[in-house]
Amino acid sequence: MRQRLLKLVPQLLAILVLAAVAVAVWAAWLGWDQHRDVQPDGTTTGPYEAWQVIGLVLTLLAPVYWAASRRYIAGAVLGITVGLTVAAYDDWSDDSSGLFMVGVGMVMVGSLVVTAVISAVIASAKRDGR
Repeated sequence: MRQRLLKLVPQLLAILVLAAVAVAVWAAWLGWDQHRDVQPDGTTTGPYEAWQVIGLVLTLLAPVYWAASRRYIAGAVLGITVGLTVAAYDDWSDDSSGLFMVGVGMVMVGSLVVTAVISAVIASAKRDGR
């Protein structure tokens, strides 16, 4: 029993650390930009630019690689997913339309799927000795 608990501790720490990293990276890339751009025809875009989201994704590749290469697959997948979901909820919850939950759900599902695939590829490559 004690051995199983000792094996769980690194995974739980990885989840907590990566969730905190994901929230911090969200704040660094997306948290400061809260205004929408109004186009000449009256439509609005934003508040984020494509380069901000790309920067967020590329920045999160490093901690995902770190965790997956050390076989903390659950830490990589759940930590990043929880962190991004919490950050999106916090950032978007002031939306009066109520549709922010659709976006939060999309962030959750998208980050879950993408981090699971990337983690599996990294872990498989490490297992094969590449």
